[in-house]
Formats: sequence, structure tokens, C-alpha cells
Amino acid sequence: MAAIGSAVGLGNVWRFPYVCYDGGGGAFLIPYFVALFTAGIPLMILEFSVGHWARSSPPEAFKKIGKKWEWAGWWAVFVPFVIALYYVVVMAWCFSYMVYSLDLRWGANAGVFFRNFLGDTGNPAILGGISVPAFLGLIVIWLCVFLILYKGVHRIGKIVAITVPLPTILLIILTIRGLTLPGAIEGISYYLTPNFSRLLDVNVWLAAYAQVFFSLGVAQGIMITYASYLKKKSDITNNAFIISLADAGTSFLAGFTVFSVVGYLAASQGVGITELGIGGPTLTFITYPTAISLLPFAAAFFGMIFFLALLTFGIDSAFSMVEPIVSGIHGKWKITKAKVTGIMCIVGFFISLIFVTGSGLHWLDIADHFIANFGLVMIGLVECLILGWMYKLSKLRDHANKTSELYLGRWWDYLIKFAIPFVLFILLAAAIINNITDHYLGYPWWIIVIGGVAPCLSIFLLSFVFMIIKKRAEVN
Repeated sequence: MAAIGSAVGLGNVWRFPYVCYDGGGGAFLIPYFVALFTAGIPLMILEFSVGHWARSSPPEAFKKIGKKWEWAGWWAVFVPFVIALYYVVVMAWCFSYMVYSLDLRWGANAGVFFRNFLGDTGNPAILGGISVPAFLGLIVIWLCVFLILYKGVHRIGKIVAITVPLPTILLIILTIRGLTLPGAIEGISYYLTPNFSRLLDVNVWLAAYAQVFFSLGVAQGIMITYASYLKKKSDITNNAFIISLADAGTSFLAGFTVFSVVGYLAASQGVGITELGIGGPTLTFITYPTAISLLPFAAAFFGMIFFLALLTFGIDSAFSMVEPIVSGIHGKWKITKAKVTGIMCIVGFFISLIFVTGSGLHWLDIADHFIANFGLVMIGLVECLILGWMYKLSKLRDHANKTSELYLGRWWDYLIKFAIPFVLFILLAAAIINNITDHYLGYPWWIIVIGGVAPCLSIFLLSFVFMIIKKRAEVN
């Protein structure tokens, strides 16, 4: 349940529907499910097998693979923590908008309201002031993350029993409501009309692999950490299939939720769907709120349901991103779980403040761009190379088969050693080429350097801080 909550997040609602449409509508499901079964599920089985076998955090797990590979485990737990730094800010926006839903405060022009809400300076080099509502929401979200994690895995189990099924139920309610609106069928048709000619486009296949890879939460240390908590006889392969298909199903359902309302908004305003924002923050904080304001009845109620669903989708992903680094530090330096959780949440809160300033939206975009296109891809590539080539992969396959109903054959080894690294290498090369040719968003070079290098420097700073804490504890 915790792994499903980690995999299913905000990206399922605001990224998959747009990527699906852009990749050929209903035809996109072909490369998507090919990517799911040839990369997503095999990689999740790999991480579950490592965590379940090692019974420890990612750094300790990679250390058991070979002492010289411990650094890969630390890299895997640090990157999701960096993602959490800006992910919680988006949740803080959702929290504010849930409150604003009571009186539909964004009014008729949600776009202007959103920019004013952020205090958007329009430039990452101009910091601007702090958005007070976002700041208060940030406090609430980080406090929730701390309260969920500080008592350990048993608290997580109780939380996900609520936060996993609840947003799915809310999404179904929103979908049913959306399908009853005028113009909804046109929106669904826009979403699912197959364009099979797009299947000949290599970029569509790369987009499918990227969506699967990023959506499932692999290469973030999360699945290794959660698998280490499983009982010795837990079914590894079945769990991987269930979690992956639950994530894919939620994404597909979210497409009906989103495009039924987008179709209604386009019909109400007399414009084409292509003229509306249907991806990212634009969808969540401008397009959808505008549509909610036009609902003939219970607009405030459905507004609250939408943002509550996003919050409950997001909170599982948020604390899942923090748990691996907390588990790693706790295992390495034997500092109490509560103390480590408190330190990481406080550190995370202060770093997150950059994202609630007037330039926060731009810094969020820069950080997400480099983490998603480089950080996660490189971790996945390193995982496959270390576990596939520097270790006897058949040992992990045998470990998974001992407790699993679905038997893994040698085909799994070939996917981990050859197919997945090849796809990840192509994704990485494409990202590098795009950055060079497009000069990412036209930002100055020093901003690009900060966005790409700062996360790498931060890990050394955090390691230094915890080494000092450990040495002081030993002296005492």
C-alpha cells in the first residue's frame, strides 16, 4: 500500500493525460504498456529483490553488494530528498487552493490569481518576496511528513490505509461528475482518439519509457527501502505487478477526470481544447479551477474534492521521498529515527523556502528538469550496471523466485543487463542533446549551473553535518 501511494502522485494527474494525448491519444497506450512490462516492472522487481534480500536501507544494501558501491545507495536516497524539496511546495499550493475552494477565491480569471498568489517575478534571477499562503501551507506539509515518519514504519502502515484508497475514490467521484458535463465527450474523444502514425515516432516511445520510469518511483531508493520492511515470505514479483498496474490504472483514470472537465471548459468558453493548458501547474491551478468556477452547482464542493485528492495523492509520495534518506542515515550512524526525521524535515523546510518566493515557480521548473532528465535516469542506469554486471544477477532472481508465484526466467536478466540500460542511455543522450541545442529555456548559464550542480554539492554538505553529529555523540 505504501509503495502504491509512493508511485501514484501528482504526476499521474497532471502529466500522464497530456503525455498520452501528445503521444497519439489511445495509440500511446501501446508503447506505454510495452515500456511498463519491459522496463518498469522488471526494474521494480530488481529493487524489491535487493531491498528484501539485504533487509536494509539502499546505502547498506549496495554496501552488501560490494563495499565500493555504497556511494550508489547514497546517491539513490539523496535524489528523492531533493525532489521532495519542491514537491512539498506544490502540495502547499494545493493546500492553499483547497482552502480557496470554499469561496472560489480565484474568480473568473484563475491565471491572474495564480500569478498573484505566487507573487511571480517572471525571472529566476529576481527572487521577490515570500508568498505567505504558500509559506503557511509549506509548514503544514513538512509537519505532516514529520508526524508520519518519526515513529517508524508502523505509523506509515496506518497512514497509507487511508491515504491510498481515499484519493482514488475522490478521483472516481470527480470523473463521474465530469462525464455528466456538456462537452465532456469531446474532451474524452480528444484524449483517446488514436493517432497510429505517431507510433513511428521514436520520441513517442522515449516519452512512454520516461513516463513509466518516472511515475513508478523506481531509481529513488524508495522501493528498496520499503522492500526491506517486508516479511521474509512476502511475494516480490506479484507485489511489483500489482503496484505497477495500480499506478498505470490511476493514470489512465485521471485522463478521464481531466479531459472531461477540459472539454467542458472549452465548450463553455467557445474555444478549442488546444487553446487550454492541459499539462503541469497550468492544468492544476489555472485550467481546472476555471472550469470548477463554471459548474452550475456545488462548485465549491467539487473544488475541495479535487485539491483534497491531490493532497492525499501527494502526501504518500512526499514522505516516501524522505524515508529512504532517513533510513540510510539512521542505519549508518545509529542516530534515532525521530531525531534524523526532525533534522531532515527542518533542513528540507528551509531549503524549500526558495520555492515559495516570487521566483519559486521558475526554480522549481529548473530543479525538476535536471533531476527528472538527468538524476533519475543516471541512478537507474548505475543500478542496472552495478547489479547486472558487477554482481551475479541470478542470485537476486533466485531470491525473488523463492517467495513469488510468478517465476522469473533468464529473460529478466537480459532486460536488466541490456534492454533497460540501452533505453536509459538513449534517454540520457536525448536530454543532453536537447539541453545543448535548446539552451534550456533561455536562462543564463549561471542559473543552469546552479540548477544542475547545487543538488550534488548539497549531499557533501549533509554528509559532513551528520559526520559531525556522529562524532559529537561518540565523544559524549
